[in-house]
Amino acid sequence: MNHRDTYLLNIRPEIPSAKVTQNMSSDEKFQNATLRPVIKLQNDLLVEAFRNYIRKHKNVFHELALDRRLTYIDNAIHKDMKFRNSLKGMIIGQFTIEEYQRYIQNSSALNKRMMNLVSQRLQDNVQILDNAIAC
Repeated sequence: MNHRDTYLLNIRPEIPSAKVTQNMSSDEKFQNATLRPVIKLQNDLLVEAFRNYIRKHKNVFHELALDRRLTYIDNAIHKDMKFRNSLKGMIIGQFTIEEYQRYIQNSSALNKRMMNLVSQRLQDNVQILDNAIAC
């Protein structure tokens, strides 16, 4: 393992609820061992990227009711390919070489898991997005 990989692993937060067990699928293991810690580490950057997305789309987000905001977040992540690819890059850039090699073996399924986790994290941060209105 090189220095970059060691450093990346050391700065990741631990998530006690993200268990990895023998009877899990390899995708679920990857999700709990890699995706969840990386997405938690990148939380502030993901929130700021979404604030920028809101600004670029004329702050429509702030005019919506809560349920519509949650749908807006989900649609932005799942339907706007440019934004989605930007978010994927923020996460994949935090993978070790070994994790990246595992990721590319089943990237399609792992991308679904990744984007669902990011969507959930941003939805959980909806109040933060509201408190700091994007200008």
